Amino acid sequence: MFALRKSKARSSSRSQIGIKGINDGILILPNNSYRAVLEVSSVNFELKSEDEQDAIIETYESFLNSVGTSLQILIRTREIDMDKYLSDLKERLESEAEPVYMEQLKNYEEFIKSLILSNKILTRRFYVIVPYSNVGKLDFELIKEQLGLTVDVVAKGMNRLGMQVRQLSSIEALDLFYSFYNPQQAKIQPLTEKAIHMIYTALIQKEEKGAKL
Repeated sequence: MFALRKSKARSSSRSQIGIKGINDGILILPNNSYRAVLEVSSVNFELKSEDEQDAIIETYESFLNSVGTSLQILIRTREIDMDKYLSDLKERLESEAEPVYMEQLKNYEEFIKSLILSNKILTRRFYVIVPYSNVGKLDFELIKEQLGLTVDVVAKGMNRLGMQVRQLSSIEALDLFYSFYNPQQAKIQPLTEKAIHMIYTALIQKEEKGAKL
């Protein structure tokens, strides 16, 4: 049903997103453009000493001067679906035999329930989008290699700032866009490999078949 619903709005959705495809975690855009999406940890700048803050600023300035390409920084705030967390907590409570631990779990469950009644539980993640463009057609493996070199430079620069960096996989990158365009459904029904396969079968293969006719 999910794939069928999406197929009705296929053209408008794709024109908004502007993504032709994704391969090995690399977004394929029109006009021979490509993007890698890196998830980056944060640094609590305010808790650093003045000397440490100055060192971070200098390192960041040096990094920007050496990276050799434009970068996009994305901060994504999402509401966490607590229903599954509470369900798992209830299962733990039901399987616990020790009275002391049962009481602790029960109190913790009540605390979480009271917390989410008046507050939204949010998570904030940080991303750096690394671009690559070329004139004419190149072998994808060569494109992947060239983009990988820039990704490596960015990752090392972020590491020097005390941040951890990892590149999103294909399904993680798709889930990021999925959460933008379907925020409510993404909260209760995250993308899976099976869902991706259904979408591909219902939409992509249908288009390929139509193109051959």
